[in-house]
Amino acid sequence: MHMETVMKADIFFFISSIASVVLTVLLSIVLFYFIKAGKNLYLISEKLQNHFKESEEFVLELKERLEDNMIFRLFFPPARNRRRVKKKDAEPKKQEKNNF
Repeated sequence: MHMETVMKADIFFFISSIASVVLTVLLSIVLFYFIKAGKNLYLISEKLQNHFKESEEFVLELKERLEDNMIFRLFFPPARNRRRVKKKDAEPKKQEKNNF
């Protein structure tokens, strides 16, 4: 009986060592693909940031061209925007003076 127990223990350790090697190999493969996917996501985000900067410059240039357009100024005069900004700046000052 004692020999049978030792033999079962040897079989158990043999099977568990093979299983741990297989799991380690599978985990390494999964980790490799996660790292590869992470690098791809980093490259994609870098490209998107560059394109965002380019599009931002394009939008600013388009805005300047629109503001210089006579028809655009006819429908959207620039003086209105300045008056609104001045009113917004003046309101907090009036409130501060009233608090004293």
